[in-house]
Amino acid sequence: MSENESEPNFWSLIGYIKVSPARLNCITCIGTEYKMPKEIVDATGMRITQISNALHDLKEKKIVVCLNEENIKGRLYQNTELGLQLLEELKK
Repeated sequence: MSENESEPNFWSLIGYIKVSPARLNCITCIGTEYKMPKEIVDATGMRITQISNALHDLKEKKIVVCLNEENIKGRLYQNTELGLQLLEELKK
């Protein structure tokens, strides 16, 4: 068990992701790559508003990061190290 997995906050974040199909779909779809919201929509079949809201929530929790925040269109999102650890646990 890694250092993060022993923290209560880690498990709170697992629950936070699992209660929202959009959040779970976002971090799963992004994986180890970087994706635009439209790519996540195309891969998951969810609505753009659901994905945008989920990405906003995940960004606030430092689970994903926007690589080109200054762009209005074509924003790229990537899982943070924390996001990758959470994803690894969720795949178990």
